[in-house]
Amino acid sequence: MTTVTHTHDTRHDPRRWWALGALVASMLVLGFDMTILNVALPTMAEQLGATTGGQQWMADAYVVVFAALMLPAGLLGDRFGRRLMLITGLVIFLAGSLLGALAGEVNLVIAARAVMGVGAALITPLAMSVLPSLFAPDEQGKALGLVSTGSALGLPLGPIIGGWLLDHFWWGSVFLINIPMVAIGILACVLLLPETGNPASPRVDSLSTAFTVGGLGTLIYAIIEAPERGWGDPLILGMFAAAALLITGLVLRSRQVRHPMLDMSLLTQRGFLFNTVAATLVMFVLSGLMFVLPPYLQAVLGNDTLGTGVRMLPMVLGLSVAAKFAPPLASRFGARAAVSAGLVVLAFAALLGSRTTTGSGYGFTALWLSVAGLGFGLALVPAMTGALATLPRDRAGSGSGLLMTLRQVGSAIGIALLGSLLANVFRDRLDVTGLPAPAAHTAGDSVVAAHVIAHRTGSAHLAASANGAYVHGMGIVLLVCGAAALVSALLAAAFLPNTPVVRRTEGEEMPVVAEPAGNA
Repeated sequence: MTTVTHTHDTRHDPRRWWALGALVASMLVLGFDMTILNVALPTMAEQLGATTGGQQWMADAYVVVFAALMLPAGLLGDRFGRRLMLITGLVIFLAGSLLGALAGEVNLVIAARAVMGVGAALITPLAMSVLPSLFAPDEQGKALGLVSTGSALGLPLGPIIGGWLLDHFWWGSVFLINIPMVAIGILACVLLLPETGNPASPRVDSLSTAFTVGGLGTLIYAIIEAPERGWGDPLILGMFAAAALLITGLVLRSRQVRHPMLDMSLLTQRGFLFNTVAATLVMFVLSGLMFVLPPYLQAVLGNDTLGTGVRMLPMVLGLSVAAKFAPPLASRFGARAAVSAGLVVLAFAALLGSRTTTGSGYGFTALWLSVAGLGFGLALVPAMTGALATLPRDRAGSGSGLLMTLRQVGSAIGIALLGSLLANVFRDRLDVTGLPAPAAHTAGDSVVAAHVIAHRTGSAHLAASANGAYVHGMGIVLLVCGAAALVSALLAAAFLPNTPVVRRTEGEEMPVVAEPAGNA
C-alpha cells in the first residue's frame, strides 16, 4: 500500500475537536453563502442595474464552478497534502469575497462568485477527507454529524444574516461577512490540522481535468437553464449532448490511465456506491424542499427576509437532534436500518407537508419541517460515514470529491426538475382574468411577482389566487419528494450493506472493511 504522510497522529489529541470546530466554521460559511446572495439579489440588481440574466449568473457562477471542480480538487488534496489544499481553498474563497465586496459592476460580481466557487470546490471535499485522519473510526460518525449540521445551519442563517446586514449596511457586506469566518478557519487549519497526503498519488491529468470541468460544468449549467428555456430548447439539448460526450470521454480516459481522476473501482465497491446513491437521493429530496419553502414563507405567509430565515430553523433543530443520535443508532442497528429509517421519516415529512393549505399557518409548517430535519440527519450522516469508511486512506480526497460532486448534481437536478414542475402548476392554476397581457405574463413568473402585480393593481383576488396556486404546486412537489424518499428507502433497505466492521490494529492506517465490497 502507498505510504501516507503524517506529521503526527491526532486521533487521541484533544485539539482534534478544536480542529473540527474550524472545519464546521468553514462549512458554515459555504452553507450560508449558498443562500445569502438570494436575499441580496433584488438590492444588488437595483444598485448595479443587473438584468434578470445577470442576476441568475451572479447566483449560478458559484454553483457551476463549484460542481465542476470538486473531483480535481479532491485529487490535488491527495497529492499535495489535504491541509495545504484546504488552506489554499480558504484563501481563494477569501480573495473572492473581498473582490465581491469591492465590485462596482455586474461582471465583476459574477467573476468574484466564480472565484469563490473555486475556493468552495477545494474546501468541501477536503474538509470531509481529513476527518478519517483526525478521528478514530468510532468517532467519525459524530464528527461528520457536526460538519453536516454546520453546513445545513448555514442555509437558514444566510437569509437571517443577509436580512440583518442589508437593513444596516450596503450590499457588499454580504461578501465581507465571510472574511472573519474564513480567517478563523485558515488560522485553525494552520495551527490544529495535521498534514495528510500521498506523494505517490497520481498527477492531475490535464485531459481528465478538461473532461471533468467541461462535462460537469455544462451539465449543471444545462440543468439550471432548462426550466427557464424549456427542456426541448435546442441549446439545452445540445448542452446535455455535449455533457454526455465529455463525461463519456472522462470515463474512457479513466480506464486508460493507471491512476485515474474518476476512480471507477470505487463505484464497484458496494459500500461506497450505494451509500453515495443514498446520500445523492437525500440531497435531491432536500433541495426540492428547500426550494419551495422560502417563497411560501415570504409571499404566502407574508414574512420578511429575516423572518423567513428564522422560520426555517426548526429543520436545523431536527437535523442537530438526528446528527447526535444517528451514529449510535447506526452502530446499534446497522447503517442500512438507520438510512432506510431516515428516508421513511423524510418521506413522512414531505407527505405531511403536502397537506398544507393556504389557511394552515406556520405551526403546521414548523411541525413537518422539524420531522424533515430529523429524517435528513438520520439518513445522510450514516450514508456519508459509510461511504467515507470504505475509502482507502490514500484516496480519501478523490473519493470525497466524487461523493460531494454526485451530491451537488443531485441537488441541481432536484431544484431544476421540481422547480419546473412547480412553475408549470403555478402558471396553470393562477387566475389572471381581466389583467392586461404583459401583467398577466409577469404574474405567472412566480408567486412573488404575482403579489407585486396584485399590490400594484389593488387586486385581492389575484393575491388569493396566487397563494392558492402556489400552495397547490408546493403540495405536488412535496408529494413527488415523498414518493422519491420512499423509493430511496426501499432501495436502501434492499441494497445498502450494513455497517462495515472496522478493525484497527496498532500502526494500521486504513480501516479494514469486513463487508465484501466487490459484488455491486
